[in-house]
Amino acid sequence: MKRNCETCDQPLVGRAGKVYCSNQCRAAASNRRRSEDAGERLMKEINTKLRHNRFVLQRHSPEGKTTLRREVLQVTGFDFRHFTHLYRTKQGNTYYFCYDYGYFLLEDEKVLIVKWQPYMDKT
Repeated sequence: MKRNCETCDQPLVGRAGKVYCSNQCRAAASNRRRSEDAGERLMKEINTKLRHNRFVLQRHSPEGKTTLRREVLQVTGFDFRHFTHLYRTKQGNTYYFCYDYGYFLLEDEKVLIVKWQPYMDKT
């Protein structure tokens, strides 16, 4: 019984349970399944926003600690609704992080941008 690759329809050679003729066809099938799944598309969209947010924070705070107007982040497409985790200080301040860069909302529409520090792991 001859079988063909599920992706490109080429004849399969090798073990009995083989489904794809190459790693490229296997990856293409996986990518197609993910693109058809609404949950996978949502995760990709959110991760794209998180990566963009991190890039914006990193670009505006190369030294790891900077204060600037909130409007500067908004102009670059920063989305304040998306962040990976929170860090709460002993004083009760909440920092919103996008991976290793975070921000703290200050008064007067300002934002303090910080880079994750080792001491933050302890809380």
